[in-house]
Amino acid sequence: MPRSILSRYLDPEILSRTADRSIEPRGLVLGNLAGGHKSPLAGFAVEFAGHREYVWGDDPKHIDWRLYFTRDKYFIKQYEMETNFVCHLVLDCSASMRYGDGDEQKLLYAARMLAALGYSVIRQHDKVSLATFDERLRGFVAPSNTMAQIVRMTQHLDEIEPVEKTRMADCITELAGRMRRREIVMIFSDFFTDLDELEPALQRLRYSRHEVVLFHVLHHHELAFDFEGMVKFQGLELPEEFLTQTEDIRTGYLRALENFNHRFDELCQRNRIERVEVDTNRPPAEVLLDYLNQRSRLVRSR
Repeated sequence: MPRSILSRYLDPEILSRTADRSIEPRGLVLGNLAGGHKSPLAGFAVEFAGHREYVWGDDPKHIDWRLYFTRDKYFIKQYEMETNFVCHLVLDCSASMRYGDGDEQKLLYAARMLAALGYSVIRQHDKVSLATFDERLRGFVAPSNTMAQIVRMTQHLDEIEPVEKTRMADCITELAGRMRRREIVMIFSDFFTDLDELEPALQRLRYSRHEVVLFHVLHHHELAFDFEGMVKFQGLELPEEFLTQTEDIRTGYLRALENFNHRFDELCQRNRIERVEVDTNRPPAEVLLDYLNQRSRLVRSR
């Protein structure tokens, strides 16, 4: 795999600022590997399960000192009450995500955020998967917690060609049917979809007690509508053009956007879903750091 593909999605600045941040599930998790998160499983909760290598931040009281004197390395004792989680990263690759130039293109921006989060999850020995969709599921990289997973994910990201419309609700419903345990689902999209159709699909995830995080990725033009003069707007998912004086529609557009975001917030609040607003004009490292800091504070306060 060319090194340029990895460097295209794994931005060193993002990694340097976020890779050491842990991502803790907000509820109890179910898993099939030993990890570092509380499990809801009842029964022999303190039965010994195995060892893993010590990493910075682990509680020293769990170090197996006998193993240290024989192996000259630190290992952590693990029990059945400690388990792993799976983080599913879901990317909208429909044509509207092509909007923007260079590093501010919505699809590239979202892909870089997604890759950095995946890297962080794997560094803490948890599993991550990647799914892409437009009108249908385009690809699925099965969960893994090895660094080779990052290579598989970036290879898939580099193969995406956003040319279709989106059928988000159907695709999320199909993905929900593949998930069997309580997991974290992070969806990256501009969410140009019908909210009334989307809500039942998100409720399917919440019914299965998955934690759902929506990264609402928009270009700054879409947020501020800072166009001037006469502009021709061309549809990315519909073969339509619209020539207009931007001053004539700015107020109506911004009002419509505010109404949409208000309805979106209400949907998320009803279903206990987290929505993260993302402006591609901001450095992605800054956006991710703000999110991870906020998430960490909320988890500690529980």
